[in-house]
Amino acid sequence: MTTTQHPPICIIGAGLAGSEAAWQIARRGHPLDLYEMRPERMTAAHKTGDFAELVCSNTFKSNSLDTATGLLKEEMRRCDSLILKLADATRIPAGSALAVDRERFAHAVTEALEGESRIRIHRQEMSEIPEEGTVIVATGPLVSASLSADIARFTGRNYLYFFDAVSPIVEADSIDLSRVFRASRYGKGDEDYLNCPMDESTYQHFIDAILAADTVPRHDFESTGFFEGCLPIEEMARRGRDTLRFGPLKPVGLVDPKTGRRPHAVVQLRQDNAAAEHFNMVGFQNSLRWGEQERIFRMIPGLEQASFVRLGMIHRNSYINAPAILKPTFQTRKRRDLFFAGQVSGVEGYLESAASGLTAGINAARLADGLEEMAFPATTALGCLGRYISFADARDYQPANMAFGLLPPLDHPVKDKRARRELLVRRALDDLGTFLGAVQPATSSPR
Repeated sequence: MTTTQHPPICIIGAGLAGSEAAWQIARRGHPLDLYEMRPERMTAAHKTGDFAELVCSNTFKSNSLDTATGLLKEEMRRCDSLILKLADATRIPAGSALAVDRERFAHAVTEALEGESRIRIHRQEMSEIPEEGTVIVATGPLVSASLSADIARFTGRNYLYFFDAVSPIVEADSIDLSRVFRASRYGKGDEDYLNCPMDESTYQHFIDAILAADTVPRHDFESTGFFEGCLPIEEMARRGRDTLRFGPLKPVGLVDPKTGRRPHAVVQLRQDNAAAEHFNMVGFQNSLRWGEQERIFRMIPGLEQASFVRLGMIHRNSYINAPAILKPTFQTRKRRDLFFAGQVSGVEGYLESAASGLTAGINAARLADGLEEMAFPATTALGCLGRYISFADARDYQPANMAFGLLPPLDHPVKDKRARRELLVRRALDDLGTFLGAVQPATSSPR
């Protein structure tokens, strides 16, 4: 169904959510205007003008169907997700995780949308929300000051926000391979990770250094804490000397072939590009001063002479109080033709941001066709994310990653965790198939 007689839909922001929304709208035959301020105006975290640039990790988490993120990916693939299609096409080794070459991935998304005739791209900043027409605000968490003020005006509420931190990236040829070993946790996938083993003494000295390190100071107005799902390493260290060892430095599922034993702690390095020239320090988001990072991270076995392509940094991620503002379709409650998608809408994570763009894009196209909005079944991963952002407690709202705990329980309790998850996945995919068969309109292939 094509409806070129309608005014173009407007999307503000070409990150993961905005790019996915644009694809879903275009494949349904609708024209749209896609606004992206980069590279004319950059953010504190982005490096390029490419769409869907990944500024933190390069992974979309586990690809396994026995995980919540694996289920969400499968649902998105069945909805013809551009982000998943191109993530699969630019995948690099990362065990059971879906990791991508971040540059190739962003280039691919940019080329796909630039090649679509129904999408008119504007490289300029939008300082306010258009008052007329269907609009999707998908600015990501780093909203410009002018647009942020206009969003605050519309919502009538102060922004909520949390702090996010970026992990360092190391040049591969600066890693001392004689001190590390290749392996994936529990032997899943190939030997895709470089593992830097720590004995107890090395680990304790490392923790001492982190606790004594200088951090980048926060301004007085930056009073909100870190997001619990992405804590900086220094914050985790403050919570207890073993917190990191039970978190990103956990050694479980790994055996050092030199000793035949499990190390006391392990720092994992994940390949960051297809050429294997760069490796990401897994879970090492931090707000330490750059000089401190270089000094402390070179205490890690194998990284004594490390050359850093990028050091960690901290930035503020803004998001709206979604339960007070949004419906499960990501439409605003007081304006039917205005949507929010991505991290600014109150979801957390690459995958979840793209999923929100998929839902918003489908519904923006349905609105243009004069159809009722389409909320995915609550039993699906796509549906439970929409339900969470719409019905969580607005008095103390925190963004959420996709998790099995967001899905409604089975009709009949199942004690075995693995069996329960299998049933939840089967129910979700069955319900999604039935739902799509009933509501999916005819689509027009993008060109």
